[in-house]
Amino acid sequence: MPVAYPAYRVAAAHAAPVFLDLEKTVAKTQSLIDEAARHGAQLIAFPETYIPAFPVWSALAAPIHNHGWFRRLAANAMRCPGPELDRIAATARRAGVFVSLGFNEGTEQSVGCLWNANVLIGDDGAVLNHHRKLVPTFWEKLTWANGDGAGLRVNETRLGRIGVLICGENTNPLARFALMAEGEQVHVSTYPPVWPTRDPRGGGNYDLAAAIRIRAGAHSFEAKVFTIVVSGFMDAAMRDELGAIAPDAARILADTPRGVSMVIGPTGEPVSASKSDDEGLLYADIDTADAVEPKQFHDVVGSYNRFDVFGLTVNRTRLRPARFVADEPTPPPAEDDVGGLSEPGR
Repeated sequence: MPVAYPAYRVAAAHAAPVFLDLEKTVAKTQSLIDEAARHGAQLIAFPETYIPAFPVWSALAAPIHNHGWFRRLAANAMRCPGPELDRIAATARRAGVFVSLGFNEGTEQSVGCLWNANVLIGDDGAVLNHHRKLVPTFWEKLTWANGDGAGLRVNETRLGRIGVLICGENTNPLARFALMAEGEQVHVSTYPPVWPTRDPRGGGNYDLAAAIRIRAGAHSFEAKVFTIVVSGFMDAAMRDELGAIAPDAARILADTPRGVSMVIGPTGEPVSASKSDDEGLLYADIDTADAVEPKQFHDVVGSYNRFDVFGLTVNRTRLRPARFVADEPTPPPAEDDVGGLSEPGR
């Protein structure tokens, strides 16, 4: 049977959440899925921890001042599985689109443990993959626990083989190679709206948009894939609330480089416009057949590698706090057992 190379429209939701409001952000997510479907998109990707917010406050004030922010985030975190995710999945099924969704994940085991998570939802509403960011970056460690390799995988769909990495994971060559080795064709990379590392007055602040372009171009070129880059957007409500954290917070947010959303082709060049300073859905039409010719030149998971020299092992165990073994009834003793021991020779 000939290999199929799907061609279709994708959407990147360069959007702001309803800041720290789980229910309203879920409703906005559903609305954006419907909007993307009306415009012909078959896959829509949402930013890093879109639901209910990215914890920028950790960059703006010392940890001793941020307990209230963390409580609000934990109270509005989403669970997988959970009722809010079920509603989003039902919308994906009704609209007939695939959804890549970033969210803060809570757990029934702990009221204070959160993960930076992403799910890929199929057009039938099924959760195809559930990934937790392997390592939170810099001040993100104040919010999220380490993830694991359970979601480090590519999913085969009617749109091709889709993989997802979260923000700084796109700088991890082994994480990226793990997805390449599963035949990834379409890659989703998610980012926050801003990522302050210094007071802009002193210079040297991290240029998020530049870092995104380098990462996305490198992965698309090396893997010969389409990369859907989707960054968050900081709207006025989010900016005003965060700007009140500290005397310099509003100025720092105003002068910090923004994230950018775009779609990159398998040559490493953009195949769409970009979005940074305005909110909305960004669309691009992609054709996975465009990756075939570049694979002839350099296929790092095929003819352009030496697997007798290099090797990679990926542990996909889902980490859990404990393993509980169910109590089993003790079998009754045999008729000839006395004190648990049988008579010799019987």
